[in-house]
Amino acid sequence: MNYILDTNVVIDYVQGHFPDKENAFIESLLFANTPNLSFITEIEILCWKHAKEEDVEQYKKFIANSKVIELYNNIKQKTIDIRTNHKIKLPDAIIAATALVCDLELITRNVEDFKDVAELKIKNPWGLHD
Repeated sequence: MNYILDTNVVIDYVQGHFPDKENAFIESLLFANTPNLSFITEIEILCWKHAKEEDVEQYKKFIANSKVIELYNNIKQKTIDIRTNHKIKLPDAIIAATALVCDLELITRNVEDFKDVAELKIKNPWGLHD
């Protein structure tokens, strides 16, 4: 599966907040492919106000082992389309646009934030069931 991780998933993973089943799912993604992140996720993670100094070092390592997708013109245009047609915060619109332009499934806990972008493929790791 080609995917992009939302900020909350990276934080939850690095902080060790996932239960065993959900953690195994995230690790299966990480071992199968290099994680994709939006540049917005990189920024949000590195300036997260609740992060301790040792957390920031772990986030930097995670980011260094990820592919950070920058704000290319086609992503800008898709972001404009999404913001024009949906009520969604700008950072979320950029992440959604990145996922759509790069044909990636978005892995996020905040499914509700993206619900109006119907063409977006989303999976909530906290919503896994037996």
